[in-house]
Amino acid sequence: MSLLETGSTLLYPLFQKWVPAYEAAHPEVTITPAGTGSGTGISQAIAGAVQIGASDAYMSDAQVAANPDMLNIPLAISAQIIAYNVPGLNNLHLKLSGPILAGIYTGHIVYWDDPAIRAANPGVNLPHHTIVPVRRNDSSGDSFLFTQYLTDSAPSVWTAGYGTSPTWPAVSAEIGAVGNGGMVQALKSNPYSIAYVGISYMDQVSAAGLGYAELENKAGRYVLPTENNIVAAAQSMVPSTPASERVSLVFAPGQDAYPIINYEYAIVKNRQADKNTAAALKAFLEWAVSAQGGNQSQFLNAVHFIPLPASVRTLSDHQISEING
Repeated sequence: MSLLETGSTLLYPLFQKWVPAYEAAHPEVTITPAGTGSGTGISQAIAGAVQIGASDAYMSDAQVAANPDMLNIPLAISAQIIAYNVPGLNNLHLKLSGPILAGIYTGHIVYWDDPAIRAANPGVNLPHHTIVPVRRNDSSGDSFLFTQYLTDSAPSVWTAGYGTSPTWPAVSAEIGAVGNGGMVQALKSNPYSIAYVGISYMDQVSAAGLGYAELENKAGRYVLPTENNIVAAAQSMVPSTPASERVSLVFAPGQDAYPIINYEYAIVKNRQADKNTAAALKAFLEWAVSAQGGNQSQFLNAVHFIPLPASVRTLSDHQISEING
């Protein structure tokens, strides 16, 4: 039995951990993962081209209305970092806020020594160099998360809304990249650049000698994307998760809450091509969300994810039970 998965490059490194472990215990099943971007994951799952569309973004209301047979099933909790390549400062965690990032990605903040960045980073010798904003060219759940943070934290500056393919304001120095791997490579290749990167690539960011920021949260505190801060954000947002599990976890309240976290979704049809496919898909997804399966620390720690809380696992299991063939 063969299952196809495609989509989120943020979730892809976890599938690379999951698939060999699952196939070793279930040799009758072959799972083929691919990192193509969340937008592709959603569209390919809707089209029936793959059994699992991986996405950092839940489907929009319009997508759900047009495709009522689709399920949005959280598999784990992830986060996003803001990484940068500022020579001489990559060993520091610069403090950045939603309004600062919105200013950079709208072209209102052009230089690294802009007064707003200086005010957030007293005592740091910021260079008078043009900021090179890097953004995704592909349809991306990371773009969805980043623009959601800008929308929530800087509504007076960022007016372009949020989505997997947002309308980016034109910025003369900007660079486009494909996938999280492409974002890291663009940072490495372009001094004075900045980018939003899925946390599963944090080790690559550090290995490349790049920096990542302390982000301002809803409480006005600058916090790092540590496990404790991601857990703090999740704890404040998880109780608002509806039965459909389509909900934003971005810009959570709380003193320690890291401001860009999210559910990582499997987008799947509730009716599969046949009973065998449905059974194989259900069994894999049940394993993926299980605390004794894919949500074990041996898998999640490697990509800096945190496990689903028990209440969310129950909701995901209920949605998985709706899959049939």
